[in-house]
Amino acid sequence: MKKLLVIGIGAGNPDYITLQAVKALNQVDVFFLMDKGESKNKLIDLRREICERYITEPDYRFVEAHCPERERGDVDYKASVDDLNFAKQQTYERMILEEMADGECGGFLVWGDPALYDSTIRILQAIQASGACTFEFDVIPGITSVQALTAQHKVPLNQIGRSVEITTGRRLAAGQVSDADSVVVMLDAHDSYHHVADQETYIYWGAYLGTPDEILISGQLKEVADEIERVRKAARLANGWIMDTYLLRKS
Repeated sequence: MKKLLVIGIGAGNPDYITLQAVKALNQVDVFFLMDKGESKNKLIDLRREICERYITEPDYRFVEAHCPERERGDVDYKASVDDLNFAKQQTYERMILEEMADGECGGFLVWGDPALYDSTIRILQAIQASGACTFEFDVIPGITSVQALTAQHKVPLNQIGRSVEITTGRRLAAGQVSDADSVVVMLDAHDSYHHVADQETYIYWGAYLGTPDEILISGQLKEVADEIERVRKAARLANGWIMDTYLLRKS
């Protein structure tokens, strides 16, 4: 039986690796890396650095594959995500079948935590359901960008006895959020905080959390929203990509 480990590696700082993740890393024979293009080489480099730092017996190997891209523009979002995950499923199937021997352990190094806005778990479940190849897998949790954000800003995630919502920029812009006092927004490509009706809402924003490129801005939306947009655009232009998260808290 082939064994796969889906390992959460945290939000960018190699020190975020848990002891459970270190033990898991040392079980892996082959690590599967998804190449997302030259502009995101830092994401691959960090994964290699983590392996070099924490694996005691360097007899593992890397297998890289091109990561399919989601169709963008004026398309059905849900359908485009389904198509993307199916393309990833085919890539994962090929790597598991061709690059692993029976009895070996393979590893997927997942940014943040595998359970939060990541599709690796559901893709592996789809492969198992299809019967294309046989394996078992375990999931090792990691520190999310949400935890890194609140730690860096030195604020709690929730108000006492109050609810928290985690949503996307797309849903925030469409007004599809609850009345939670604390709302965490991820995957926001369009500066959706500008759509918040109460511009006295406080925002804690962070990009490239846990990395040397980390940027933090906080304040009332009416005072810092334009600054965040300007800084975000400049950072994306300079690095070729950006990963940011923010917490909105009602005034």
